[in-house]
Amino acid sequence: MPTRDAAPTGAPCWIDLFTNDVDAAHRFYGELFGWTIDVAEEFGGYGTFHLDGVPVAGCMGNSDPGHPADFWSVYLNTPDIAATFAAAQEAGGQPILAPMPVGDLGQMAMVADPSGAAVGLWQTGTFSGMGVLAEPGAPAWFELHTRGYDAVLPFYRDVFGWDLHTVSDEPTFRYTTFGKDEAGLAGIMDDAGHTPEGTPPHFAVYIQVPDADATAAKAEALGGAIEMAPEDTPYGRLAVLQDTTGSRFNLLGTTSTT
Repeated sequence: MPTRDAAPTGAPCWIDLFTNDVDAAHRFYGELFGWTIDVAEEFGGYGTFHLDGVPVAGCMGNSDPGHPADFWSVYLNTPDIAATFAAAQEAGGQPILAPMPVGDLGQMAMVADPSGAAVGLWQTGTFSGMGVLAEPGAPAWFELHTRGYDAVLPFYRDVFGWDLHTVSDEPTFRYTTFGKDEAGLAGIMDDAGHTPEGTPPHFAVYIQVPDADATAAKAEALGGAIEMAPEDTPYGRLAVLQDTTGSRFNLLGTTSTT
């Protein structure tokens, strides 16, 4: 299994789940993807999922009943978190969590982009984030869904240094990537023509699997739900699922040959 030492500047480097039921999440993702979990009590019970011993994602329980939970977050790599946090606000973003140290692992922060989508920031210390990418059972793609497409393009370009490439600018499909073609690292989807007004913007997380249909069926058997059944696309066989508490995640599988 090929591993990576660090994510490029501005690229997704970590994902984590904020959930109302950590035990259920540990069981669900462990059985679905073969992930194991290590829990760090010194960091409030934060758990790190591993694939064959390599870190791939995090998991944090919700200690505030009044706070919404059950969603995945994406963190972007920055060499200077204080400067990026300030730049995000200058570019029309809003602060959610100011930069804070996480032991010697690094520093984290969170902002809302101009469309309201939450995005995490991570400055590496001893921990650089995901150690494997685009392998079976590992994160493979990261995609912002927003109805504020035109507003967020310059935000990610100017704040995070994204090299933007337009994939499609048709009224029914507007899509831009960070990086070109096979070198792409993340995507931005215009949801204005696909979702009703008021739909919250969010980063979608895709996990690569050998067989999207079998994985979707297994997720359902484990108590999850299939929000969008697997379907072939030019980019692979995609599906949208929910875990046992309703957290949405996506599958990226091999395109069907049938």
